[in-house]
Amino acid sequence: MQEKTVFITGASSGIGKATARLLVKSGHKVALTARSKDKLEALVNELGNENAFAVAADATNFDELKNAVDKTIEHYGKLDAAFANAGKGVSKAGTEEGDPDEWAQMIDININALLWTAKLTLPHLRKSQGHFLLTSSAAGRTSIKGSIYGATKWFAYGFGRNLAEEMKEWKGRCTTICPGMVNTPFFDEDKEDKLQPDDVAEAVLYAINANPRNSVREVYLMPAY
Repeated sequence: MQEKTVFITGASSGIGKATARLLVKSGHKVALTARSKDKLEALVNELGNENAFAVAADATNFDELKNAVDKTIEHYGKLDAAFANAGKGVSKAGTEEGDPDEWAQMIDININALLWTAKLTLPHLRKSQGHFLLTSSAAGRTSIKGSIYGATKWFAYGFGRNLAEEMKEWKGRCTTICPGMVNTPFFDEDKEDKLQPDDVAEAVLYAINANPRNSVREVYLMPAY
């Protein structure tokens, strides 16, 4: 297996944190970004400075995210994969009862941050014929009554499919990860019967480790019960 350098947004908790741990355990290097500097530093200490590097940034701020990508290239000298994982939901469901301020924040992270991450990492991924991965959702593959969150994940799902065609021109790969309900900090109470962050991390590793001739376009995972 070839060692790869992987840039991860939303890396301080949940799916991003679990993915960083599994990738390092599997012999890869990670570059981590999220807003929480303290959490990132703790994760780097856990994984080891030789395996992990972190730059605090708000993924919805183009300049901050650019700095994180630039610092990653300065540190590792290359980028083999990027995982646009940062995202959020809303507390008030539906359109009529929904909160426009929450929508704006969610659209900023679920859509704009995804676009910024792709825009900023693609030039480096082109050089390595690399891999872009993103977290969509099972909610982005089906209709859910009044779900604005689901609509943002429909965007992510469609964008991932379109980006795969764009990257194919230079032998790049793009994978859209579509999990069902995951037990993450989205929820106030543990949901042990649902998917765990480690399950999604395994999907990311599966796609990254596939033979370069194999572009795993989508991984759709749901709780078994």
